[in-house]
Amino acid sequence: MKFTFIFNFACILILFSTNVNVGHANHDEQVKEFFKSGHTNNWAVLVDASRFWFNYRHHANVLSLYRSVKRLGIPDSQIILMVADDMACNPRNPRPATVFNNQNQHINVYGDDVEVDYRGYEVTVENFIRVLTGRLPESTPRSKRLLSDERSNILVYMTGHGGDGFLKFQDAEEVSNVELADAFEQMWQKQRYHEIFFMIDTCQAESMFQKFYSPNILAVASSRVGEDSLSHHVDPALGVYIIDRYTYYALEFLENVKPGSKKTMAQFFKVCPKHLCISTVSTRTDLFPRDVSQTLLTDFFGSVRNVELLAETSSLARINTSSTGKTETCRKDECKDANKKPEKFSYPDQIPKILVL
Repeated sequence: MKFTFIFNFACILILFSTNVNVGHANHDEQVKEFFKSGHTNNWAVLVDASRFWFNYRHHANVLSLYRSVKRLGIPDSQIILMVADDMACNPRNPRPATVFNNQNQHINVYGDDVEVDYRGYEVTVENFIRVLTGRLPESTPRSKRLLSDERSNILVYMTGHGGDGFLKFQDAEEVSNVELADAFEQMWQKQRYHEIFFMIDTCQAESMFQKFYSPNILAVASSRVGEDSLSHHVDPALGVYIIDRYTYYALEFLENVKPGSKKTMAQFFKVCPKHLCISTVSTRTDLFPRDVSQTLLTDFFGSVRNVELLAETSSLARINTSSTGKTETCRKDECKDANKKPEKFSYPDQIPKILVL
């Protein structure tokens, strides 16, 4: 009987030890999953490099993406918005102070809360490169600086007129793919990013990421070398094309994404097949160490929310003390709500959705 007791006790110890180890393993896996992206903050650099009324669509492209990343949680303080022309105030605009990305003119993407950091002739190749590399004059305000660090994920979106190996700025100058690649390398050497997602909508867009050589860069382009990137539709009231095809379908996909979404970059790469885009969407993943099918879309288009919501309720001591000088705790009748079924938490929308067409 004594032997049986000892044997049962030993079995209990082994079982307890196994459960503890399993519990620790599960906890470690949860923690690893929770912080697997490796970044702690998100930034966005959004660039419209085109002037003149007939390039209205480029203006709408960048403002639409601006509203999408704001809705997903990136604040204005961490968005650098560069807009080469002011279509909202253009004398040809029949509805002043508005910019639309759909012919129904349902939502004004210019809005009342747009914070343009670089406007008009401030949008130059020099200023763009300086923003990326941090080589700005001391007098430059914080709102115009990319204050990223080695734990920052950065979305870089560019739209305008381009060609094989360049993107035009203001119809007066151009940034080359070599200059852009070197700027990203400077950022890496200066520990200004953790990962970059480069997204460009222009003709022969693929050529703009062909020279990249820095690590942790993921890229997508609206067209291959030798292909044009086409517009989507015209608004008869404005008399111009108002959005490009690739950006249109990218936004259509983003409108179904919420801050807690599990949609991946691999899914995002498929938003515009050739029969819709007419051009061939091109991607580059060889510099990016993570599996794109496991990389969340919100790692770049949203803001980090590493917050865990617990359903359990804890009874805490009151801050105020009683007349006896002893710390009081809640009575049972005051704590009766603690046993209620926990609410289902979700992230609220920070900005209305963009409706297209």
